[in-house]
Amino acid sequence: MISTARRLALKIASYGVMHLVVAILVAFAITRDWRLALAVGVVEPFFQTIAYSIHDRVWHRIERRKMLSGVEEASEAFTARLGMMTPEEQTRAHGGHGHHGHSHALPRSFRQIALKTVTYGVMHFAVAVAVAFALTQNWRLALAIGVIEPLVQTVFFTVHDRVWTRIEARKARARLAEA
Repeated sequence: MISTARRLALKIASYGVMHLVVAILVAFAITRDWRLALAVGVVEPFFQTIAYSIHDRVWHRIERRKMLSGVEEASEAFTARLGMMTPEEQTRAHGGHGHHGHSHALPRSFRQIALKTVTYGVMHFAVAVAVAFALTQNWRLALAIGVIEPLVQTVFFTVHDRVWTRIEARKARARLAEA
């Protein structure tokens, strides 16, 4: 459980750093004002990181519900605790991901990947416009930042999520190989 919490913290922290750098660069490209770019770059990622962690947890729950019903999950958890399942059965029961807690995995279908990315983009747009307007008091700049910055961040989000999915898959394979 500590390992899962550590991975979650590292994933969120790495997202925050990536978001900070991209937000500052995009805000500067739009405003040509370093002070404003730094303000947007510091404040906006703070709120986006909170929104991202909520978004990621919601998607985890959606993905998990699609894998198992509550009754199946409880039954398999009970069986696993009794040690009656082999490691291969446990891996199969958890979607082949070596699931041990919060997975943060990308969904398996292209439709789910696209939907997760689109929902992230909409959430990001709303937060970016709100923060940019609060800082600039200018709707044109806020909308420009709110449109361009989330588009750039959405690309980075997808890459970030895929990198973390591969890291978790590699660790799950290593745990399985050790067992």
